[in-house]
Amino acid sequence: MDEKTYLSVVAPLYNEEGNAKQLHSEIVTACQKIGRPFEVIFVDDGSTDKTAEVCKNLSPLKFIQFRRNFGQTAGFDAGIKAAQGEIIITMDGDLQNDPADIPLLLEKMKEGYDVVSGWRFQRKDPLGKKISSRLANFVRQILIKDNIHDSGCGLKAYKKECFNDVDLFGEMHRFIPAILELDGFKVGEVKVSHRPRIHGQTKYNWKRGIKGGVDMLSIWFWRKYANRSLHLFGGGGILFSFVGIGILIWMAIEKIFYHQAIAERIWPLMGALFFMVGIQLFISGLISDILIKNYYKSRHRMNYSIKEIINQ
Repeated sequence: MDEKTYLSVVAPLYNEEGNAKQLHSEIVTACQKIGRPFEVIFVDDGSTDKTAEVCKNLSPLKFIQFRRNFGQTAGFDAGIKAAQGEIIITMDGDLQNDPADIPLLLEKMKEGYDVVSGWRFQRKDPLGKKISSRLANFVRQILIKDNIHDSGCGLKAYKKECFNDVDLFGEMHRFIPAILELDGFKVGEVKVSHRPRIHGQTKYNWKRGIKGGVDMLSIWFWRKYANRSLHLFGGGGILFSFVGIGILIWMAIEKIFYHQAIAERIWPLMGALFFMVGIQLFISGLISDILIKNYYKSRHRMNYSIKEIINQ
């Protein structure tokens, strides 16, 4: 009987014809040194150059080709879903991650971690990209607090079971450790090397930065309020409503007891606005609470994750 696949290495590629062959060679060399059964999975994210042609001449390789460009997160999701290994390694396709660092991730996992993220301790990127990355990491630590230094590093190791109930959308591949930490998986990190890009062009731009920021807010919401969205929207709604009612009562007192003219004052409108905004927020809280409960029910799961059940 063939031994079960131990390691699956997943790398999305987009216009990486100059890197694909060398990346494959380095991955195979690194995995062979580990001495356990492995597979290499390349996902061509709608490349317009000769990336697909190069990949089709590589072996061993499981090659997935998209009909068009869907983004790096979609590439990771497709590769992860096709993976058969007990451990899944993800990495970028631009050769800036070094496959020789894979054993470092596996060694760290022996300490009991379910997820190990690479930390590009000495970045080899242009200054502008370094600054934007550090700013994003600073904001991420405030909102998400996933306790890792470099969520943008593509080189990560996961136990296969981490993805039993995870689907990736948008630019959420950067926040996979944070998503998994929400489910109770243990997340660690290890310093890895980072190499300058030699072939091709970076795919990072301001649009991806904005999308990543929006996804970060989504993770923040799920981290703090996924189980109690009514507390966020309902609490805010009640606060706004009380402020609005207070303003309207104040205006009524001035009109009735002090005979003040209020027709041309802005405060009555502000009071009504605050009251209506409060009602809308409270209703939004009720709706989101219902939607989240239906989300969990439709996936046949609850808002907790069980590691194991032991009968003694």
